[in-house]
Formats: sequence, C-alpha cells, structure tokens
Amino acid sequence: MTDPSKALAGRTAIVTGSGQNIGRAIARRLAAAGANVVINGSRNRENVDKVVDEIEAAGGQAIGIMANVGDPGAVSDMVSAAIDRFGAVDIAVSNVGRRRHQPFLDITVNDWREVIETNLNALFYLDSAVLPGMKARGWGRIVHVSGYDGFWGHMPNRAHNITCKAGMHGLTMAMAGELAPLGITCNTLVPGAIDTERDWSQYPNTDRQAKAASIPVRRWGQVDDVADGCLYLVSAPFVNGHALHVNGGERMF
Repeated sequence: MTDPSKALAGRTAIVTGSGQNIGRAIARRLAAAGANVVINGSRNRENVDKVVDEIEAAGGQAIGIMANVGDPGAVSDMVSAAIDRFGAVDIAVSNVGRRRHQPFLDITVNDWREVIETNLNALFYLDSAVLPGMKARGWGRIVHVSGYDGFWGHMPNRAHNITCKAGMHGLTMAMAGELAPLGITCNTLVPGAIDTERDWSQYPNTDRQAKAASIPVRRWGQVDDVADGCLYLVSAPFVNGHALHVNGGERMF
C-alpha cells in the first residue's frame, strides 16, 4: 500500500508566484504530499530561494526558477528546466496576479494589457507548455487560482482584474471538457478573503474586523486553507471543470 500522506510521490509540480503567500503555501503543501516542486518568482530571488530551502529542510525536492510568466519564452524555458531536473511536469498551478485599484476611466491601454498579460495570458502560456508532456503520459493536473471577485464582481475599481478572474474559469471549463479524455483534469481554485502580505493601499477603506465578522466562520482565511483546496483538486481524479470556493461561506451559490 502507498502512504496516503505521500499521494503525489513521483510527481512534479510547477507553482507560479510561489515565493510568498498563497503560492508558497501551495508549494509547501504539494511538497509535503511527495511532489517535486518548481518554485517560481519574477522579482525577489531571495523569497524563492527561501521556499526552496524550507521544502528541502523538510525532506522534499525543489528548485527555484525566476521567470516572468507573462513572457511565453520565459515560461517555455522554465518548463524545459523543470523537465531537465525532474523528468516531467505533472501538475501546473497558475497563481500569479496583479490586483490594481483603478477606476475604469483611469485604466490606460497599457494598464489593461499589462494586467491581462500577467493575470490571464500567463495561464495559456504555462498550460500550453506543459500539456504536450501530460498528454504523452496520460496524466496531468492543472489548477488556475482565481478570486471571488471574478464570480461576484463585488470589488469596485478593478475591471481589468475582475475580467481576468472571470476569464480564468472560462478557460478552465473549456480545457476540462477537451482534455479529460486524455487523463488531464483542469479546475479553478477561488480564494475569498485571505490574510496575506499585500500592498494594502490597493484595498482602500478595508475594515478587517468588519470583514471577519461578515464571514460565517468569523475569521479571514489563511493561506494554508487555500493550499488544502489545491491539494484536494490535484488529488481528486473525478473533479474536473470545477470552481472550488475557499471563502468560509462569505459567498454562496
């Protein structure tokens, strides 16, 4: 019998944006389940190396690769490096996002393009790079980390980000139906109000205590709550095309 705590032993995962916050928690959780993990960042090498060290100190296998996921060439190079090191990429978790607070009429064409490139196009670049290998092996898991504003549109002055977050699940559903016969599942992970390190200037007028009181479980979510959801999605072969909401019941449907 296999050890259920090492359900991902022999698998390799790429987790983008994994130098901190939700991405870091996901990478650590997948490594604890036995996966080799590629830690990705684009600006802070120190954070990326720290996560690699944490995983290796716990007995796992990891490498750090700096790559701008909005650059298809850089993404392709990252996937090639992962294959060179671990032999394959079995799990791809897209977790990078820019959350700018801008009124619609203040969004320039360049602002729009930059957010779309990082928050939405990056998924296509990573998925396209890993899918040929997944298809050849008849096994793959793809997770798109979205946000609940993409489903309810409740956060003002974020038209570009909300568009991307909504588009993520559209891509998930399109891929899920097409790729499942090949042994590849695709799902969306949807964090709610999660307590992370962030630029709070992009979240004006946020009353953190009032927010916690509005959530049925009476607290903000933790990054490990989201990591638990990701581990479930990559471990559940009959869950496909699903949006898993991790929000403590703040938003229900």
